[in-house]
Parts: sequence; structure tokens; C-alpha cells
Amino acid sequence: MFSSKQTPSFADSEECNTYAWFSQRAWVEIDLGALSDNVKQLVRFLSPRTQLMAVVKADAYGHGAVTVAKTALEAGASWLGVATVPEGIQLREGGIKAPILILGATNTAEQIHAIAHWKLQPTLCSPKQALIFSNTLEAIKYNSPLAVHIKLDTGMSRLGTDWQQAGDFVQLVQGLPHLDIASIYSHLATADSPDPAIMEEQHRRFEEAIAQIKFRGIKIPSLHLANSAATLADPRLHYDMVRAGLAIYGLYPAPHLQNQIKLRPVLQLKARVTHVKSIAAGTGVSYGHKFIAPREMRIAVVGIGYADGVPRSLSQQMQVLLRGQRLQQIGTITMDQLMMDVSSIPDVQEGEIVTLLGEQGRETITADDWANQLNTISWEILCGFKHRLPRVGVM
Repeated sequence: MFSSKQTPSFADSEECNTYAWFSQRAWVEIDLGALSDNVKQLVRFLSPRTQLMAVVKADAYGHGAVTVAKTALEAGASWLGVATVPEGIQLREGGIKAPILILGATNTAEQIHAIAHWKLQPTLCSPKQALIFSNTLEAIKYNSPLAVHIKLDTGMSRLGTDWQQAGDFVQLVQGLPHLDIASIYSHLATADSPDPAIMEEQHRRFEEAIAQIKFRGIKIPSLHLANSAATLADPRLHYDMVRAGLAIYGLYPAPHLQNQIKLRPVLQLKARVTHVKSIAAGTGVSYGHKFIAPREMRIAVVGIGYADGVPRSLSQQMQVLLRGQRLQQIGTITMDQLMMDVSSIPDVQEGEIVTLLGEQGRETITADDWANQLNTISWEILCGFKHRLPRVGVM
């Protein structure tokens, strides 16, 4: 039987309490109050008939899946979305009973056994997959119908049956034993773009697919299409449920969507100064001596590096916050440590807290700031923080 095989991520877990979080060299701080408020705002933004699925895949985008899921459900979410079977099992082992949709494709008998055992709900993407599910459930003599969700490809070109074959596909699944269609959904490829043309074409295709299904007299229990971006962009895309990921973590999928509701970033990344020293003009700093001190300088070593999820490609580009001031990181970021110029704060001491992402005083550095510097997206930044960093919940 599948097990979750997930490393506990919050500081009060058995794995992390060998040392109290406050003695750690670095950690991820999770503002559960902000998370709760973001979910409540999204729920208020939706019509009363539209449910909210909190997407907690990838360890809740690096925030800690079980704690985030429980907080989101308490705040008004009614569904949870994960990518894999082990992610769903982790939530069940954490005591969560809410419906859990597996957004990724599952095909093996072992996966199907685990889905049935843990009462998870899979996504069906093709007739072949649907037949595998039905035959496997027949072989294990599964007594109750398994709730399944049908995925249509309306233009993402990833998972799902082509939208033009929706009627045939849904009719096939409806006729198979042991399967009960719980919803039909699709995924938008460009919902974060200011140009809505492709999104509108996908919406049109989704509507046409639904019309095909209804023409065959098939009742559809639930429809969903919108991710975070589409949820904020257009209420017509909300249907019976929306699948919100990035937005519940307090970040916007695109700048033009920032005026819809006020979100608060949930995650802060912090580390401690582990060593302070003075260096003379002309001294090289870190691997490769990419930085040469232009003058006598005071530098601090911070106990966090690329093995913790700070991208090495940010070397000499990033700033950090200390005592409410922005300070420049210098030299190449190493596996476990990075250096910064603290010449403007000559009395810095070992043990002081540095904020790499988050707020100090009136200054803020966000995941979007890093993403813009690296020409990537904030999703990748959030998901990059490794499990050797304890997740510490704060209110």
C-alpha cells in the first residue's frame, strides 16, 4: 500500500523538534492569520453557489501541506487539490476528511488501490485510463462507486481528452462499473495574461464540450475551470468551484489582477547571522572571487544557501533585510551560506535575524522580486525551499 513518505515540515513535528525553531540557523515562517484571511476573502469574492478548492500540492507550495490544508478548510475552503497520490495520503494521515482531488494522472494498479483505500478522488484523462480504473476496481471487488473527475483539454495541451471528444468520453465513463462522475473540468493556459483572447477561446471550447454532454442527456454534477488568475479575472469562469493555489498564499498571478482583492503574503524566509568579520580592500569573497572588496568592509555570513532553496543565480543580485535596512548580498551564494555587506551597521552581532523574503520595518522583499530578477515565476520560488528549513506557523 502506498504511504505518503513525506518529511514533516512544521517545527512542532517529530522530525523537527530536536532543536527548537528559534535555535535554527534558518527557517520558513508561515503566517497562518494571513492564510486564513486570504481564503476568507476569496470565499467572499465568489458567489454563494461556488465552492473554493485550496490547491495544496507541492507541500502547499512550500508552506506545509497539512497545516495549510487545515487552516484553509477552517477559513471556508471545502475541497483540497493535490498533484500526487502520496500528497493525498499525507493529508489523510494528518486527519483531514475533506474531499481531495488528485490533479495529476494516475494509471497503475497500486495507485488505484491507494486511491480507493484512502478515499481520494482521481482525475481521468483518457478512455484507456478510465478502463484501467474500472477493471482494477472490479478485480479488487471494490463495493462503492469511486468518485472520479473528468479532465478535458481545451487548449493547455497537457492532461485531458480533447474537448471535441467530450461527449463520447463522458458517456463511456458513465457506463463503466465502479465509477461515479463527480465533476468535469479543464485548465486554462493563459489566464494570467492581460490579453484574454486565448482564455476566452478555451472558455468557448469548454462551453461547447458541456453542451455536447448535456445533449446526450448526461447530468453533470459539478463544473470547474478557474485557477487563481481566472478566479480574479472573470466571474463567468467560476462555475461550481474554483481551484485557487497562488492566491491563497497571498501572491497575485499577474500585476493587472492586484486590484480585485487585497491579499497578504503568507511566507517569510529568515536566517541568522553566524559570523561577522572585517576584510581589507582588494579581498576576494566566496567561490571564484566574483566579488572583490572595493574598500575595507564589514561583512556578515548568513546561515542559508542554495541547498536550502536560495537560488545561486541570485548571487550579487539580491538584497536582504537587517534591522529594517536593505543590505546587499555579495559574492557567490554557497551551498549552506551567503555573505552580505554590513558596513552600514558595524555593530552587527552573531545571532541577529536576517529577512530574505518578507517584511522588516518599512521594507519588504517578495517572491515576485526574486522571480523578476531571475526571469521566472513566483510559484517556482515558493516551491524551492527545502525541507531542512523548518516551517514555523505564526499568527
